[in-house]
Amino acid sequence: MKQHARIALVLTSCSVLTVPVLAQGTFQDLDFEDASLSPVPFGGGLVPITEALPGWTGYLGGAPVTQVLQNNLTLGQASIDIIGPGWTTGTILQGNKYTLVLQPGFRAGLPVGPPQISASVSQYGLVPATANSIQLEEWGYVGFAVSLGGQNLALVPIGVGPDYTLYGANISQLAGQGATLTITALPTGVAATPDYFDAIAFSPQVIPEPNSVALLALCVLILTAGLHLLNPAFKIAPSGQPER
Repeated sequence: MKQHARIALVLTSCSVLTVPVLAQGTFQDLDFEDASLSPVPFGGGLVPITEALPGWTGYLGGAPVTQVLQNNLTLGQASIDIIGPGWTTGTILQGNKYTLVLQPGFRAGLPVGPPQISASVSQYGLVPATANSIQLEEWGYVGFAVSLGGQNLALVPIGVGPDYTLYGANISQLAGQGATLTITALPTGVAATPDYFDAIAFSPQVIPEPNSVALLALCVLILTAGLHLLNPAFKIAPSGQPER
């Protein structure tokens, strides 16, 4: 009984770190699920950005683009991609239908080599009046930046999913204001370094200070150990779901 009580206390302590989500102001397609595309197999081609990422504007090296790749990646050329139905290599984050991929790299038409250019998407919208933070899921090479209203955000990891890291940043000073949101994959100096993004959301919750983030990581470790004590057969499957 004492062992069960201790585990219940850990569960209660960790649960307060859950991040609620608000209505998303006037921003569009923050979860990248609004694409109007016909499914294509792996290795698809170019599609209009207005159909793949409604509400967003794409940039390669600061120059706007009108098309993005669907279900395809490059081997080093900078590109903006959307992956979804028909994609067969995983990395559609959290089982969502579509995921955005930003690939920094070499400019089209130039020999492979430096300098590399960035890949980014951007849109203007009204930040919810009660928003204290913004969060997003990311997987890849972590060479990325997020800005809101021209301010680079101080992102910190606040959670880990089966195939992504959840990042958050406090943005309360911009609540209720119109602002441009930009996500940028930065050049790494190495070819083919895509960053995957999904589930951008505004939240009323303040992002924990770094010490609290460390506590979250400790909670995850303790929780896993506690579940194993309750059931020695418990383990986490590759899908992120518990096996029994």
